Amino acid sequence: MATKKLTVKVLDQTGKELRDLTLDEAVFGIEPNQQAMFDAVVMQQASLRQGTADTKGRSEVSGGGKKPWRQKGTGRARQGSTRAPQWRGGGTVFGPTPRKYGYRLNRKIRRLALRSYLSQMVNDNALLVVDKIQLDAVKTKDFVKVMNDLKVDRKVLFVFDVNEDWENAWLSMRNLPNAAFATSDGLSCLDMANAYTMVATEAAVGKIEEALK
Repeated sequence: MATKKLTVKVLDQTGKELRDLTLDEAVFGIEPNQQAMFDAVVMQQASLRQGTADTKGRSEVSGGGKKPWRQKGTGRARQGSTRAPQWRGGGTVFGPTPRKYGYRLNRKIRRLALRSYLSQMVNDNALLVVDKIQLDAVKTKDFVKVMNDLKVDRKVLFVFDVNEDWENAWLSMRNLPNAAFATSDGLSCLDMANAYTMVATEAAVGKIEEALK
């Protein structure tokens, strides 16, 4: 018995169906690995953190050079500096200091996460493939018409092949809060996690399959 191939409809930018496209099941048809998907997104979010929070310890705050009172005989607790943490104006204990939060998952897990997100998009019928998206000029109104013709209005990720003519489309969508842009070689799990729908050109799908096989 022949297995059923994984196919999607290829549309033009007006939403008209052109043909069927067979997807590589090794990329778009796997069982999504939820742990890999989660780990990849957390990794990318961590790398976006600035890590510039800074506090001063007792050795960094000003003042406190003199012992506030003698060691014995006053009836008070011994103190060596007015810049100890328990004093007003004293240093902070174990406060944040500038650091890098970014880290790396191994390549196998990153690729598994990308394939899992792509497969999840297909499972949820959230992947649209178009032959191309081409605008003659930079005009947001024209790009909104493309989105309306494709019937996508919530957060949409548009993916182009880096060699395509995508500049006008990218410049036209920049002011739209519900549209995001990516190229096939820069596609990330965080991009897909933040989108309800992904619209990819046929050339971009081919490059994604080539990279993730």
